[in-house]
Amino acid sequence: MNEEIDFESLSLKDALDLAVLIEEEARDRYVELAGQMRIHDSAAAARFFETMARMEEGHREHLLQQRHKLYGDSKVRVTRQMFSDVEAPRIDDARVKLSRDQALGEALKAEEKAQLFFEQLLTKVKNPNVGRLFALLRSEEVEHRRLVLEQMSRSAEKAARPRPQLRIVGP
Repeated sequence: MNEEIDFESLSLKDALDLAVLIEEEARDRYVELAGQMRIHDSAAAARFFETMARMEEGHREHLLQQRHKLYGDSKVRVTRQMFSDVEAPRIDDARVKLSRDQALGEALKAEEKAQLFFEQLLTKVKNPNVGRLFALLRSEEVEHRRLVLEQMSRSAEKAARPRPQLRIVGP
């Protein structure tokens, strides 16, 4: 039986644990997307997703440091089973072979989903420290969304550029 998280009475310790799990989920998603792009010869997209994965891992490490500083090695009570995927694409959205544009679209949907998740939580939490943490996480999702949109724009510009034509000049 899965327990559910009571967001109204969520402690800062549990909120930090939840945030760590969400960052892990996001990191794992970007690692998967980077791997798919490497397989399908889209090195630039793979590098972008690898950068995003490192960014998510950096957020995760920072949250773990904060948690350890405040709560030491106290037991973690929040598990992935207690919440549905916040950033990961829905299972039926995952494809074996994603194009660069499809992968960027999946990343955009995930960042928007995470932003909405934190916005909704902000209306539920009562603890002001938890509210500040979730507001910070929401702002990170806004920035991630901006980065994905910027990458999508670069991808569209590159696709729109005329490709040089090989011209064979005879004798």
